[in-house]
Formats: sequence, C-alpha cells, structure tokens
Amino acid sequence: MARRIDSETKERIIKKIKSEGLSVMDASREFNISNNTIYGWIGARGTVEPGLVEMNKLKRENNELKQIIGSLTLNMERGKKNC
Repeated sequence: MARRIDSETKERIIKKIKSEGLSVMDASREFNISNNTIYGWIGARGTVEPGLVEMNKLKRENNELKQIIGSLTLNMERGKKNC
C-alpha cells in the first residue's frame, strides 16, 4: 500500500532539487520515495524545467571534476619540487 506524503515534504524535496541541485535519485534515497513519484510531482507542479534536473547534475559533475583536476595538479607540482 502506498503511503501518503504530506505537502510540506513534497515542497521540501522539490525545493532541494530545484534550488540546491539535489538529484532525483539522491532525493529518492534520502526520503525513501520512488524516482517516478518525484518526477510526477515535478511534472505536475511545473516547478522544474525539463532540463533543470539534468543541468544540476552536470553542474555537480563539473564541480567534482574541477576538484579532481585541482588535486592532480597539486600532486604534480609537489612531485616536481621533490625531484
């Protein structure tokens, strides 16, 4: 039997996805709600543009790659100083 999610929780989840860049997959895990349910809320409310979820995912991946590049660059510079 499906459980009922109150409107405050729905709004909080949608806000995290829209404003904070939380992925639907992560929201699904965090709140123990299916991806399809969350996608349904997003579509029904019209609060998230179709590409916004993907854009947030790409922004997070971009930031992760920048951190990796920074770390690798720092390690390379340290290696050059040790030679």
